[in-house]
Amino acid sequence: MDNEKNLNQSEIDNLLNLYQKENYIEAENLATILTKKFPKNPFVWRILGAALKKRGLLSESLIAKQEVINLLPNNSSAYANIGTTLMELGRLEEAKENLKYAVLIDPKFSEAYNNLGSTYKEIGNFKEAQNCYKIAISLNPSFAEANNNLGVIFRELGKLENAEEFYKRAISLNPEFVDAYNNLGNVLKEQGRFIEAENYLRKAINLNSISLEAHKKNLGNVLKELGKYDEAEDNIRNAIDIKSDYYEAHSNLLFLKSINSFNYKNYLKDANLFAKSVNDKINKKFTNWNCNTNPAALKIGFVSGDFKNHPVGYFIEGLLKEISSSFELYAYSTKPIEDELTFRIKPFFYKWSSIYGKKNDAVAKLIHKDNIHILIDLSGHTANNRLPVFGYKPAPIQFSWLGYFASTGLKEMDYILGDPYVTPYEESSHFVEKIWQLPESYICFTPTNINLKINTLPALSNKYITFGSLNKLSKITDNVISVWARILKASHNSKLFIKDKSFNYQKAREDFVERCSSYNINSKCLILEGSSPRLEYLSKYNKIDIALSPFPYGGGTTSVEGLWMGVPVMTKRGDYFLSHLGESIANNSGLSDWIAEDEDDYVEKVIKFSSDIEALQKLRISLREKLSSSPLFDIQNFAIHFEEAAWGMWKKWKEENIN
Repeated sequence: MDNEKNLNQSEIDNLLNLYQKENYIEAENLATILTKKFPKNPFVWRILGAALKKRGLLSESLIAKQEVINLLPNNSSAYANIGTTLMELGRLEEAKENLKYAVLIDPKFSEAYNNLGSTYKEIGNFKEAQNCYKIAISLNPSFAEANNNLGVIFRELGKLENAEEFYKRAISLNPEFVDAYNNLGNVLKEQGRFIEAENYLRKAINLNSISLEAHKKNLGNVLKELGKYDEAEDNIRNAIDIKSDYYEAHSNLLFLKSINSFNYKNYLKDANLFAKSVNDKINKKFTNWNCNTNPAALKIGFVSGDFKNHPVGYFIEGLLKEISSSFELYAYSTKPIEDELTFRIKPFFYKWSSIYGKKNDAVAKLIHKDNIHILIDLSGHTANNRLPVFGYKPAPIQFSWLGYFASTGLKEMDYILGDPYVTPYEESSHFVEKIWQLPESYICFTPTNINLKINTLPALSNKYITFGSLNKLSKITDNVISVWARILKASHNSKLFIKDKSFNYQKAREDFVERCSSYNINSKCLILEGSSPRLEYLSKYNKIDIALSPFPYGGGTTSVEGLWMGVPVMTKRGDYFLSHLGESIANNSGLSDWIAEDEDDYVEKVIKFSSDIEALQKLRISLREKLSSSPLFDIQNFAIHFEEAAWGMWKKWKEENIN
């Protein structure tokens, strides 16, 4: 190495020995002394930069690494090293430029291509990230990390089978690769292969404890899907114990608590811990806003990762079209994936901002700078939420709506938007937020623009009733199965049609058949199907005479889609937001008689309705037309209610805050 002759061998050996034995403080001290003795020696500057980085002193490390570049202006490793440090500092554009220069100097530098790919990923440019990872692998086919990283990109793009392939390649190249096991477990979960996912996640936990909190959280999510709620909660809580500001784990815990034996006091206790973890990281909240206090149009911001083909997308598309001329709309997208629905709704927004990869404080500053009047959370504690941003209070009014069904826990969230059924005022104690009710339904669906035909009642040709559920399999608890078993027993030759992505795999089918057999449901009564493209999925309602909503976690999108396809839905009355959802849908579709008071009433009503084939056929052929003017589908009327709510919130805020 240039200028290394200025050092004697013992100094070189001593410095390397300290660094390799992870004595980073001593390595830093010695390197600092040596840089003063040999300021033009790149070796000591490189070790100093590396030691400082290991200690988490990134800015100081950057200074040392810049000295290496000054001394070796054409050294690809020097540019690669400074690029990775810049990436960790969040200075992504600078990181990208340095890494691009590194591979320009050395086109065969596979590690630099890998790190450049990671920089592009953080920026949200998945196409370039994918290209860089592929080049890294072509240069070094045994590069396990690059294979794993390419798997991450495919997962982000929704190409789960491709992701699985590259995670498995990474593991074959490095059987001790903890992150690859963890990532593989996650992608198997998304495919509905929960047993396999559990095995890989347990392998990750057994191999390494460095990222134990992430592995525990992910295992907890898989166990939740398997219905092992207590064990799931233990794992997620363990992740939070390890890392108290692990926001994603807090959200996973709250989601779990909201669907399993909901107790609002216990839920709010955990929600308060989440809020505390958010507030502990915030140095200063916004208390003043520059938005116009007498606006002709309110600036409304929406924060979501689901501006795409997703239930949130289906419920907001029509609304955005109707209100885009009344308000100035801003989108803050937490995920970079876009599809045809994204392209349809983008024109309704005055400004579209990707906040993927951006830090919470930076996002809060962006929103505050946009002078937003009302900021809307569309995720709650579901995936890809950015609830910590709301903790900064970047807008004077903030509310949670649509994507979740319980309190966020944040006192900075002013309202939860509901309706008389899902958020009755007598349950206001369930929320940290104040309830703001829309007068009819808190949701309004945008059907597909393809006019799918409703077939005649299947029972007319089948000569038996087909009950059905297109809800996630995790909602179908053993208690639900036991109730459905009573219905099947009472309905001669009836069938139960269930569709879930996990049924793409034979093992999941076998496990479900075994669960049902323990409640004396014969496998011949079951019709099980895996996932389908959306239009094919919707057409499957033509196989169902009566839809059965699970409880307490019932159908939302599935119920509304079923109604649109002419299929009535039996639901059970609940005692908190999530369990009330079916009541809101039934009441707002004119089917209040399809709400059961308890499990016995649920069984009795299903048997009663299924015995009148003529009435079911009449309902089927008339339901879509009736729904078109109902609160669930009348988007013009819903938009009026939404606009009135927004202006009502603003008027109230002005009365309380403007003299």
